[in-house]
Amino acid sequence: MSTISRPALSKDDRVELHTGDKMTREEFHRVYEMMPEHVKAELIGGIVYVASPLSRGHGMNHLPLGSLFFAYEGATPGVESGDNTTVLLGDESEPQPDLYLRIIPECGGQSRTSKDDYVDGAPELIAEIAHSSRSIDLHAKRDDYTRYGVQEYLVLSVRERQLRHFDLRARQEIPPEPDGILRLQTFPGLWVDAQALLAKDHARLMATLQRGLASPEHAAFVKRLAAAHAAS
Repeated sequence: MSTISRPALSKDDRVELHTGDKMTREEFHRVYEMMPEHVKAELIGGIVYVASPLSRGHGMNHLPLGSLFFAYEGATPGVESGDNTTVLLGDESEPQPDLYLRIIPECGGQSRTSKDDYVDGAPELIAEIAHSSRSIDLHAKRDDYTRYGVQEYLVLSVRERQLRHFDLRARQEIPPEPDGILRLQTFPGLWVDAQALLAKDHARLMATLQRGLASPEHAAFVKRLAAAHAAS
């Protein structure tokens, strides 16, 4: 997406957000809080992106992946999932990712909760449903998430019917395993059957997750989170 450079406005003048505006996160956050609740905007690399209305295709693919994150949270004390939550990521970045999964601060997570109840810092895992936002999700957002310390990134590309998995620490994409299951590194036991997700095969999707949750790796992760909590 091309960006438009507009002259800087004074604190009193700037009361709207437009795609292409250049702002600091502090300025963006102040204006965003004054906007109507139905407006969704993000600051990526110092550039404002105001979202278009979400299509049926976006919503139908968002819910299954979010359900998987929520089920994982329920089986993993010390982990928090979130949907469309503002993340105070960095000086030039305030995204509102479709989904995130993070280790809570009390269990050693790398993000915090701000005084006004936003996620402050990088969640360990972020997921985006890429439809009309595909070019932003795979480029500008991916760059920002890497820059500010998100560890893993999932992009569900609706048009290509593909779930892409990125290790942002190693700056590389992780190909699916031979069985078609994506096994998340930061959250052991979070096993995602990509084909079942795209087919909205709930039974198979959850059966795969349950196998992950029964793995020794998940049990060890739960113990590690509990030990971190006890030591905090």
